[in-house]
Amino acid sequence: MHALDPATGADHWTFDGGGGYGSDLSTSAAVLADGSVLWPGHPTSGHVHDVAAAGYTLFDLALGSTVASYPAFGSDGLLCSATPTAACWASGAPMYDVQLLVLAKAPVAGRVKTRLCPPLTAQQAADVAEAALLDTLDAVRRTEVRRRVLVLDGSFAAAGFEVLPQRGDGLDERLAAAFDDGWSAAQLPMLLIGMDTPEVTPEGLATAVEALVRTGCVLGLAEDGGWWALGLDRPDASLLLGIPTSQDDTGALQRDRLLASGRKVFDLPVLRDVDAIGDLLAVAELAPDGRFAATVRTILAGLS
Repeated sequence: MHALDPATGADHWTFDGGGGYGSDLSTSAAVLADGSVLWPGHPTSGHVHDVAAAGYTLFDLALGSTVASYPAFGSDGLLCSATPTAACWASGAPMYDVQLLVLAKAPVAGRVKTRLCPPLTAQQAADVAEAALLDTLDAVRRTEVRRRVLVLDGSFAAAGFEVLPQRGDGLDERLAAAFDDGWSAAQLPMLLIGMDTPEVTPEGLATAVEALVRTGCVLGLAEDGGWWALGLDRPDASLLLGIPTSQDDTGALQRDRLLASGRKVFDLPVLRDVDAIGDLLAVAELAPDGRFAATVRTILAGLS
């Protein structure tokens, strides 16, 4: 692994990651006032690596490509003090050359989460959907990727996201089109997730995009038999078209299609979708501090 100064191309330091670089990339980099970087948890922890103030990228020699880019002074623009011993913590995560797509439907009463009705009203179901979408978007915002895209059916404000309209008839067509349209705008690997897993975290998404960069194909299955995440290094409609959706074997069929294409699939952790009334409390308990959990608690309290 090499740290390259993007301004000069100079190789500032080399790190032999051994079995991989996942733990290295997930640690925070302390940026000192002199523009150097200190890696806690690094094999050479305690040593300062000289890095230009412009930032640097990580270049994987085995892959022959850049896997991440780091700012020297954090994504929030925070500057270090003039005291050389004072540390300024960077954003805590690399900037991955990946685009993260969220496929979603605008939370309009009567059009979303209809399987929750009854006992929920159409408006309550829409409130649940909106909370799930907002928590998902928050997790994506906190994931350091090059591009964030909301692929939307309907209208919904999403600060920090490029918004693309969904197109196609069935869900398989919409998924294939989302990958095609994302690639048309930026030729970067794509991780696509939905809005039904509000328990997703920035750390989990960072693991997924890192794996995508390394392997070119990742899949996260859902407990109900579907899938919550699919990552591809480039679009290929043949991987998606014709696969039946919303079935208890959709995820398995998707995985088989990927394997049949000759790809090696990196399996992400299994998550639980919010589809039925029994999912509400279960998922809320997985992420008790989010909007989704608060919304579920309020609605269920009114039903009791």
